[in-house]
Amino acid sequence: MRLIAIGDNVVDVYKDRNEMFPGGNALNVAVLSKQYGAEETAFIGIVGNDAEGDHIINSLKLSNVDISKIRKAYGESGKAYVDLNEEGDRIFVSSNKGGIQSKLKLKLAEDDYDYIRKYDVLHTSIYSSLDDQLEKLSGAISISYDFSNHFTEEIMSKVCPHITFAFISGSEYSDKEIEKLMTKIHKLGCPNVVITRGSKGVMMSDGVNQYRQDIEEASVIDTLGAGDSFIAGFLTHHINGKPLAESLQIAAFRAARTCEIHGAFGLGKALVG
Repeated sequence: MRLIAIGDNVVDVYKDRNEMFPGGNALNVAVLSKQYGAEETAFIGIVGNDAEGDHIINSLKLSNVDISKIRKAYGESGKAYVDLNEEGDRIFVSSNKGGIQSKLKLKLAEDDYDYIRKYDVLHTSIYSSLDDQLEKLSGAISISYDFSNHFTEEIMSKVCPHITFAFISGSEYSDKEIEKLMTKIHKLGCPNVVITRGSKGVMMSDGVNQYRQDIEEASVIDTLGAGDSFIAGFLTHHINGKPLAESLQIAAFRAARTCEIHGAFGLGKALVG
């Protein structure tokens, strides 16, 4: 399978380690899908002309992700500052709200669409400022979209008619609330809904059947990026022909392995200054 990811990219700054790691949902899915067996992956986004942007670009090159359509602009790359809580889990402390990408907004041209059509699936996220272009994109490619846990009714109504896979972080939801949410998303036009629930595992609906997947055991040192790893694992294996239940199990395994390293896929770099 061939996957293209468009949108958010940051460096995750680990305050306790004085180190930065490449990250962002869309970027992570592109890199991890390549690691998990995708024939080819690509990433389109806007990075700044700073050391953080250089590290993002170098990390994508090292990961064999095509960046021929990436944009580089004058300004600050996206930064998210993370730290450890009392339980040892990574928590987001602050950010620069996406940096230069959030100010410029990514606009796709016709040559971008020609390029995108070469791929089997496009992954993007609620943080990627791409919602206004999803309708047109859906005519060219199947779309996977991560709502995280920050979506609104308005965003859901705008996005769901144009996507094939909806991913939601829903650890706070009861089973009854999840059933209601899945039904709503299906009625809006999205055929596949995956809700990750932290330690409670995953629930999925394809509109006909529902699936449950428990978490896999891991020697956890860093939970950051586990959800992105799950998405990459699921998309890669399902679009490569694996049944849904098997794809969910493999995705849970991939997410567990991500919890055993720092950063979503490593490649940390010491901060300067």
